[in-house]
Amino acid sequence: MQEIRLFSGENIPLERHKVRIVQKLELQPVEERLLKLQEASNNLYLLKNRDVYLDMLTDSGVNAMSDKQLAAMMDADDAYAGSETFFQLEEKINDLFGMEHFLPAHQGRGCEKVIADLLVQDGDLLPMNYHFTTTRAHIVRCGGEVLELLCAGGEDPNSDQLFKGNMDTAALRETLQNRKRNIPFVRMEAGANLIGGQPFSLANLQETAEICREEGIPLILDASLVQDNLYFIKKREESCHNLSIREIMRAIADCCDIIYFSARKFGFAKGGGIAVRKDSPFLGPLQELIVLNEGFLTYGGMSVREMAAITVGLEESMDESVISQGPEFIEYMVGELTHLGVPVVTPAGGLGCHLNAKEFVAHLPAQQYPAAALASALYIAGSIRGMERGTLSEDRNPDGSEKLASMELLRLAVPRRVFTLSQIKYCIDRVHWLWQNRELIGGLRFTREPKILRFFTGELEATSDWQENLAVRFRQDFGDSL
Repeated sequence: MQEIRLFSGENIPLERHKVRIVQKLELQPVEERLLKLQEASNNLYLLKNRDVYLDMLTDSGVNAMSDKQLAAMMDADDAYAGSETFFQLEEKINDLFGMEHFLPAHQGRGCEKVIADLLVQDGDLLPMNYHFTTTRAHIVRCGGEVLELLCAGGEDPNSDQLFKGNMDTAALRETLQNRKRNIPFVRMEAGANLIGGQPFSLANLQETAEICREEGIPLILDASLVQDNLYFIKKREESCHNLSIREIMRAIADCCDIIYFSARKFGFAKGGGIAVRKDSPFLGPLQELIVLNEGFLTYGGMSVREMAAITVGLEESMDESVISQGPEFIEYMVGELTHLGVPVVTPAGGLGCHLNAKEFVAHLPAQQYPAAALASALYIAGSIRGMERGTLSEDRNPDGSEKLASMELLRLAVPRRVFTLSQIKYCIDRVHWLWQNRELIGGLRFTREPKILRFFTGELEATSDWQENLAVRFRQDFGDSL
């Protein structure tokens, strides 16, 4: 891996780009932040972006584009059918994945829907290293059941395991060999999102693929966060140190029967799609569902201008100096917060820095949504919007009881090439202050609770006046400062 050292000995991540276009941000007083949070019913998704200083909700669709991507958008072939821009994107997919066909969709969950509609039937069992919220929702909608076979230690926030997203291959082999229910496919997720953006190793994916081939079960990869996974394989897996990012990408693709991804993450633009080989039995049926659900086969719900940007973005994702930016900033955040005693997921993964809410607000019961409460508190403390990844992100059990998440995380996403180091330091400072005042943080409860994916649009209220008390403490400590 490339290394840049400073003569001073200070260890900080170094931006590998320069800023040419900027967007003005506002930082409101703490009293205004409290008011805006309550108007949004304690759901940070419902905040207006103008009321947020650092938007660390997600890395989806908010990554900075390069100058070459913007230039490519101006040269796109804007045709409903047969666009040359689409064929350039398909050629790039074939170049990177060795898969001849690309089926475009408006984003990752569009891919999940058509795959589930085609392959998942009532009573099916779907093994995977770890679920993602929308993936499981589509599988359950079709009558299937998710079976997580994450490796030992994967859900331990403080494990020193380097590849916490690995599949438990022994459990997978036993599941496939002794199956009593239909298993239409096995799914692997690169950079497992809900456990802290944790990667799998190439060796583990290859072993998983071999087991699937032995049992005649297709292996499907969600590659939305694959660029972070590529970085970690290159850096952490000894047998891959001398491989290029492009070579690792092809080795990953060679393991898989289908690859789908959200280009809002992988590709630095807005869109997504499914890659399949020309001899795949799924090609024809998937094409029919894309036309039905997304659009014609050469645009699939996407602007061709976005396709042009994705083509360039995918190529840029093969550049180590490009894909290292996010993980290095995240590693810096994790290291600084660990030094301050703040509980975070280690080792640092991709996607963002993840606060361990189970330890951060250990006094809160899971039924009061600790990670969501911590997210509300951080918005009050710093106008920072993070994302709850815990019990609130689960749907209730059929009997109406809470399905308690195994991990309660507040994700502070680091969109690629967006934040400066001073902004990262500001975030660290406000998290540290909140850690020192954590006893003031109380719980949340629903006032309006949707049945499906409730975390997107649900409305909540504080269980006490703890938010007002937190704002008062902030003003006492910071005076007239924002």
